[in-house]
Amino acid sequence: MKRRGLVLFVPLALFLMACVFLFKGLFSDPTKLESVLLDKPVPEFALTSLHNPAQEYSRTIFTGKPMLLNVWATWCPTCRAEHEFLNELKAREDIYIVGMNYKDDRAKALQWLSNLGNPYAIDLYDPDGMLGLDLGVYGAPETYLIDSQGIIRYRHVGDLNEAVWTSTIKPIFEQLE
Repeated sequence: MKRRGLVLFVPLALFLMACVFLFKGLFSDPTKLESVLLDKPVPEFALTSLHNPAQEYSRTIFTGKPMLLNVWATWCPTCRAEHEFLNELKAREDIYIVGMNYKDDRAKALQWLSNLGNPYAIDLYDPDGMLGLDLGVYGAPETYLIDSQGIIRYRHVGDLNEAVWTSTIKPIFEQLE
């Protein structure tokens, strides 16, 4: 008799746990992807420059002033629209932006920057996506706001545009300056 009660209880318990999990999902924001790296330093890395494969960079480039780290790729259609805004943002507000070309072809990326302009103070090349993996990148584009100590303060998934800049990122950026 005891065993029969257990056999009935286990499936019922599993069903109830699944219901709680799915019910919780109904009220979550699918556009908000929390980063475990918020308020933590940019992970250690060693990546080369997109323009100069002999030039290697480490996380020390993320110190000294607040900046944006923009993850982009030529295979990303949204990145093209975002790129126009990044050029405008750089020209208008002189924001320091580090670009990270993600899982892409170097020649295509260089051609892209040549044709569309280059808003990046530093161009990182992450062909295998290893830094992207360490950052928790889901795909391009993504933008990280990094303070002068190299600490990640905000993560935006999707294209950075005027509305996102004005309403969300700019106020945080101004607090960091």
